[in-house]
Amino acid sequence: MTPATQSALAQQARRAYVEGTLRGLPGVVEAVERGAKALAGQTAEPSVAMKRRDVVLDLQKAAPFWQQGMITMLRSALNSGMVSASRPGDLPSPSNRSAALSLVDDDTIEHEILSSRLALAMMDRASWEFSDLRSRIGQLEKREDMDPNDAFRPHVLARIATASWRAAGLSLDTWRLLQTVLHEEFAQFVEEGYHEINTWLVQRRVMPEVDLRPYIRRSTNSAWVGSVVSGVHTMPGATTSGQGRMGVGDETRLMTRAGPLARGIDHAEAVLGRLNKLIGRQLPEFVATQQVGTPASPALRAAISEAQQGIARRLVQAGAAAADVGAVSTPAMLEELHQRKQALKQAAATPVERATIEIVALLFQSILTEERIPAAVRVWFARLQMPVLRVAVSEPDFFATVDHPARKLIDRMGACVMGFDATGRAVADLLEKEIKRVVQVVEAYPDTGRRVFQTVLTEFEKFLEHYFKDANEASRKGVSLAQQVEQRETMAIQYTIELRKMLNEVPVQEGVREFLFQVWADVLAMTAVKSGGAQSEQTKAMKRAAADLIWSASAKVSREERAEVIRRLPPLLKTLREGMEHAGVPVEKQDEHIQKLNNSLAAAFTAKAAVIPHERLEELMGRLETLEELLPEAADVEIDESMVLDLSGHESSELEVVGEGGSMPTPAMLAWARELQVGSWYMLDYRGRNEQVQLAWQGLRKQLTLFVSPQGRGILFQQHRLAAFLQAGLLVPAQEESLTVKATRSALAKLDVDPSRLLN
Repeated sequence: MTPATQSALAQQARRAYVEGTLRGLPGVVEAVERGAKALAGQTAEPSVAMKRRDVVLDLQKAAPFWQQGMITMLRSALNSGMVSASRPGDLPSPSNRSAALSLVDDDTIEHEILSSRLALAMMDRASWEFSDLRSRIGQLEKREDMDPNDAFRPHVLARIATASWRAAGLSLDTWRLLQTVLHEEFAQFVEEGYHEINTWLVQRRVMPEVDLRPYIRRSTNSAWVGSVVSGVHTMPGATTSGQGRMGVGDETRLMTRAGPLARGIDHAEAVLGRLNKLIGRQLPEFVATQQVGTPASPALRAAISEAQQGIARRLVQAGAAAADVGAVSTPAMLEELHQRKQALKQAAATPVERATIEIVALLFQSILTEERIPAAVRVWFARLQMPVLRVAVSEPDFFATVDHPARKLIDRMGACVMGFDATGRAVADLLEKEIKRVVQVVEAYPDTGRRVFQTVLTEFEKFLEHYFKDANEASRKGVSLAQQVEQRETMAIQYTIELRKMLNEVPVQEGVREFLFQVWADVLAMTAVKSGGAQSEQTKAMKRAAADLIWSASAKVSREERAEVIRRLPPLLKTLREGMEHAGVPVEKQDEHIQKLNNSLAAAFTAKAAVIPHERLEELMGRLETLEELLPEAADVEIDESMVLDLSGHESSELEVVGEGGSMPTPAMLAWARELQVGSWYMLDYRGRNEQVQLAWQGLRKQLTLFVSPQGRGILFQQHRLAAFLQAGLLVPAQEESLTVKATRSALAKLDVDPSRLLN
């Protein structure tokens, strides 16, 4: 292919992309309108609900101008492939909103911020497709990078979208209200476009070795299919199956694999895929070996054992000389491992073995130069190199799958230690000792392969659970408080469920019924937690109070019964107040509840309440006495907003309960929230602080999650709120990618520069 032909092909691809964008923007605008209506239909505070309804009306009026503005600016790129989004004068103006067309100076920075956030959202979703596309266009045009105004660049479309939005008379506040919807729709749309253009270029043999991940096309916008399968820019081989309604399986996969968790998995798989393709070009036999696996040659097995023992001796001696194993310098470790690598390659019997030795060495070179790993722990990672090499030689799927236990063990240990303050020796010592034990167990069983890695991985997970709950000073109190919260809320829901069953067919005043379900069930739970159990005298007293309340609220037709109610009422109300106070109910709320109960009890004196048969009352009393025997299993109880609307009563100086913030989470975000792992570090933006926190505890079915700051302050999330913070970017992983994925990327970069090192 001549340079002129290559350049023409790049321009043809660029024009197809612009045409697809023009064809698809109406669908994006429609999707945003649907998203605005869906948002307006959600339950919210009155002021927020009103704003959302206003947004729907504003968008309905301005959407045609917004759409036309974007199309007008994009059309200028049809021939050149370059577009500028900085010329609002090029955009059409709605005649009835002329006063809102100019951008004042005070808004300029905010406008740029929103535009940048949209571009980042698109890159977050489509980064790997865009990277592949940039590589292919760069090869065709013989240039290192795209022009800043290239239509392919996400920030160009982002600026067009935001500038057209303002020119259409829509406010930045309206954009902020719809930001989640806008980000999702544009990111999805751009990813579709990049994927289709990549597919078209691959069919023309432009860098076919760049991986293209599987993609599920959404049915709501088939513009890209139309762009690339029709007209002068037809792309042979592209299917039109995405134009019909997706099947249930496709929709489910799209929802569950569209989030950051899935993107992280896809990213890891893509990096491994590229590594294997690069190796395969140099050593075609590597792929065949990977599929069947072959044991290491006797000479290499012996050399690995010798190297393992030698590395252990050298590092122990160096640490002893410095009076601290953590004082062994990284250059000294790397030099030792480099010398061992050369000896191992000499002992290798095949090119595949030599390549495996080189790749594992590159992986550990990256791991050992990771500055966030404490020096004391880095030594133990160094000692893992030989056991990992032994597994990689005999089980080559170590390089092909993200869930190999050796890889997962390194990632889990790395995720736990990379957030520690290097000065916090008392915090890290126990974890360091466990990592030391894990490495020594792996070294002690050289012939068990992945089984030993899987065994110690399971043991490490159990250690973490115990460590944060009982051994780590920074988290121990927070975990204890979080467990009390979970126990109280679980018991409150259990009591509510059983009380509903008990009173389902009993004529109890509605005010009394609501009090028992909404207030007294929590009082019973709180008393049981604080007083030592359901059989404590305090808990029994609270249950007797419930029985007295039910009896008092039933119809009293005789003078004797009424006199008995009057006699019992003062101590009953005193007990009810004490119980509510014990459960943290504010005094004004107590007064409100007591007033409602007085109204309900007054009905009993006027014979408005139904009579409860004596036998039924006796049965109720007996069931209340043995209430705990009837409760549903704790594992079956879901602590969610439908049952527990407010956990703020658990707030204290040592435990913050997150009850607000974030944005409406998608199913993918909820799935991601359930996959977070104990020990991992995150950056949390909450209450004016942006700080590093560690996930220390997860409750039953992961419905409650506790993060702990280095100072020991606990931050407790319900699952839905946790997903909302992930959705809004207020909680982000401290590590953008796992330790082994980062190491694999580093190895790829070195091998790209000099692939021959695999063969030497």
